[in-house]
Amino acid sequence: MHFLHGCYVAPTRNLPAVRSPSPSDAIPRRSRDCISAKPELGPTAGGGAAAVGPTAGGYTGKDMQFRTGNEIRELFLRFFETKGHRRVHSSSLVPANDPTLLFTNAGMNQFKDVFLGAEKREYSRATTSQKCVRAGGKHNDLENVGFTRRHHTFFEMLGNFSFGDYFKKDAIAYAWELVTSPEWMGIPKDRLYVTIFEGDAEVPRDDEAEQFWIETGVPKERIFTYGRKDNFWQMGETGPCGPCSELFYDMGIEAAETPGVDKPFGQDDARYVEIWNLVFMQFDRSASGPMGNVTYKLTPLPKPSIDTGMGLERVAAVLQGKLSNFETDLFTPLIERAEELTGKRVTEKELEEQTRTADDNAASLRIIADHARAATFLINDGVLPGPNERGSVLRKIMRRAIRHGKLLGQEKPFLNQMVYAVRDLMQGAYPELIEAAPRIARVVEAEEKQFDRVLRIGAGKLDQELVTARQSGSEPILQGDVAFHLYETFGLPEDFITMASRDAGIAFDKEGFETAKETEKARARASWKGGSQKTASPVFRDLARTDFLGYKQLNATNAEVLAIVKNGAGVPSAKAGDQVEVVLDHTSFYADSGGQVGDTGHFTSADGNTTVADITGCVMPVQGVRAHKATLKQDLAVGDHVNTVVDGGRRDSIRRNHTGTHLLHAALRQVLGTHVKQAGSAVEPTRLRFDFSHFAQVADEELQEIEDIVNREILANAKVETLEDVPIDVAVNEYHAMALFGEKYGDKVRVVKLSDGFSTELCGGTHTSATGEIGLLKLTSESAVSSGVRRVEAISGLGSLDSFRRDFEVAKLAGQYVPSVDNLADGLRAKFAAQEEELKRLRRELDESRMKTAAGGLDDAVQRAVDVKGVKVLTHRADQLERGQLRTLVDNLKAKVGEGVVVLASAQPEGRVAIIAGVTSELSKRVQAGKLVGAVAKIVGGSGGGKSEIAEAGGKDQSQIDAALQAAPQIVADLLS
Repeated sequence: MHFLHGCYVAPTRNLPAVRSPSPSDAIPRRSRDCISAKPELGPTAGGGAAAVGPTAGGYTGKDMQFRTGNEIRELFLRFFETKGHRRVHSSSLVPANDPTLLFTNAGMNQFKDVFLGAEKREYSRATTSQKCVRAGGKHNDLENVGFTRRHHTFFEMLGNFSFGDYFKKDAIAYAWELVTSPEWMGIPKDRLYVTIFEGDAEVPRDDEAEQFWIETGVPKERIFTYGRKDNFWQMGETGPCGPCSELFYDMGIEAAETPGVDKPFGQDDARYVEIWNLVFMQFDRSASGPMGNVTYKLTPLPKPSIDTGMGLERVAAVLQGKLSNFETDLFTPLIERAEELTGKRVTEKELEEQTRTADDNAASLRIIADHARAATFLINDGVLPGPNERGSVLRKIMRRAIRHGKLLGQEKPFLNQMVYAVRDLMQGAYPELIEAAPRIARVVEAEEKQFDRVLRIGAGKLDQELVTARQSGSEPILQGDVAFHLYETFGLPEDFITMASRDAGIAFDKEGFETAKETEKARARASWKGGSQKTASPVFRDLARTDFLGYKQLNATNAEVLAIVKNGAGVPSAKAGDQVEVVLDHTSFYADSGGQVGDTGHFTSADGNTTVADITGCVMPVQGVRAHKATLKQDLAVGDHVNTVVDGGRRDSIRRNHTGTHLLHAALRQVLGTHVKQAGSAVEPTRLRFDFSHFAQVADEELQEIEDIVNREILANAKVETLEDVPIDVAVNEYHAMALFGEKYGDKVRVVKLSDGFSTELCGGTHTSATGEIGLLKLTSESAVSSGVRRVEAISGLGSLDSFRRDFEVAKLAGQYVPSVDNLADGLRAKFAAQEEELKRLRRELDESRMKTAAGGLDDAVQRAVDVKGVKVLTHRADQLERGQLRTLVDNLKAKVGEGVVVLASAQPEGRVAIIAGVTSELSKRVQAGKLVGAVAKIVGGSGGGKSEIAEAGGKDQSQIDAALQAAPQIVADLLS
């Protein structure tokens, strides 16, 4: 289906005031109207579907009741809880530990490792309402948003999942019950259609699903078959996959793609809306063969699984009797707020339309409402506008919303106020927005101001490109790749570029622009393959979790060897000298996770007398399974028993730095504000690194205060308390533990509390038993990582002592030059300041001396001026003068000449040449200083230019300075001719 995009509309200038948000801003005017509306069933439309009554798309039937978006979300989750499903929190929009995915774009993303066999959960059934974004990378709906009834950048995906538990029969029965039962959604059965996979050469027709739908009560004539494109799902090139079955709702003839034209199911995508997709994961797709000749094979999974997705916004439109998602109470409060901020209002009929004309304000309001949701949630989840992949997509979303605000007439920052409207609307389901909204609004406002500056720069760049195009030939054209660069880099709208080209009388290469656009989209899709992650190796996947004993002990005895992996494949045994990965039934080795590096050490024989292997690291290829990177000293076989011995000194250093990281995080929030959130970390034996969200460089005074707070807590030697297996709701809501950005947590978590609540975080790392064991923490650097993210590095324990010793040696040396001073730093500053003042005085005296010398020869220079076609031309050499001094001399000589041309040249340090030309105002139309200085500069191997009355140039051949000055009169003569 294709939708019309409108032309650029010059924004008006009658601006409404941008006021502060108030609680009343979230009251949905249109929602109140539609709650009271009770549309009746209209006459039967073609195809057996009932048409809607007074409210378009508003058929409710006797059992379907109006439900708010919040009620629908809760209804879905509660239904599946009654079916034995675990309610699981939405994961972050930034996928945890998944570099293949740009943003979380489906409910199954947080369970991806479970489906791949790389993670085990304590439950086999789950239900979620998942935050999703589709804007960038492989899944990109950005360009459609605002011009259709149902495309969004941010949306919520309701889902139920089975991990090897129930399969097709129960999934279909649950779906039909929830959707049609009067106790739940009560959607009329005669409004619903079902699709199944039609089959192909690789996978047969899904007769099984069809039979189960019929058994639930779906008439056979309402079940349709479609091919692989529509009804087969796979995670990537390899991995779990299977047929899917979709549930569609007939919105009625009022929703038809062509108004009034009654088409059957399958021929009108606007009328028949997919509301639920049931994916039956029953195969594992594997690849084999050399690159370029890869073959794929489907193998039935031993435990088939279920992954479903229902769009909250779509089903809200159904249950609220609306044709467009944007008419539901999930959007109307935001649209009303956008109307207030831009001064443009639209009717409900305009809001319902899905195409845009040149004067359609509704599309712009829809875009602002949608993009405000996406920006708010992305920033809350740690994404910041910037040059990286995720940051650039967020920036595009925000700038598109800002541009549409300008189309509506709002030239001032306004999108930051929409953040509070999103908070007021969504805080019930996402209470974290309450605290985060002010921080998010500051980020949005900063981007609004930045975009305003970029637009001004971009408009100037466009003007330059149009001038270049005009000079390119008799039929000037603005090349498509050039225009796309302005579009992509500076955010200049395509229609703005088109209009500017037309106004300048220059053709616009529309085809080249679209080609460049598609090339960039292909590049983005290639960069983010959206799930081409392989299933975990069966060697690790089929192993039981490793029992980790390392929180309480460094050594573990009589550990059984469960697996040995060599070159990626499991082997029954390995020889001395081999480098392998060894999995044990229990271990004291900590594996890389949560920013903390894994332990090193060695294995000994069961009797402890000999070393079996040196361990250089420990990792988790599958969640809960620890693989030790080993260099064998003796032969080793599966079934053998060893003792694990961790390097205790190294572990102690890591523990000090990890506990120090928690103290540092709390101190940063105390000094800089609660907007500070962890954005990454590294905990190593020799140092710690901590990345965090903050908008400015941390001042030296603030760093000192942070360091003081941390070390006071260390000196207090407070107990470090760890709580095991705490329900995540209890940890977050009762203990107020901080969950860290980018981490993935289970239902039971480990809580680390420091200094009686000074810091409380969810953490699986190793820590000291008391803060005093850290010894001392010293900050060593503070720097920028990216826009809105700062980094501090620090050392602790013996590392701090080594740093102190080095600094003490430096201080002893400095003390020799600043004797008898209590504060060495202040003494050094004073000494350096005094020396700097002395240098400035000497420089001034030298400059004055040079100027006097140069000025002394001005009268002689005036006398040497030559007449060129009635114009006085004065040339003079004044070496070692700065450009500012040269400009002063030019002005003085122009005054002495009265009317004429002055050319000065000067030998500069490092072999450089400076040339300045001045032309009195009366002559500047005949002789332009820019052209003159450029011609003179060529003689000394340089170039330059400038204004008509004064211009500067540089060169690099000092041996030609005199020749250049001698040539100046002839150059003036050429310019006069």
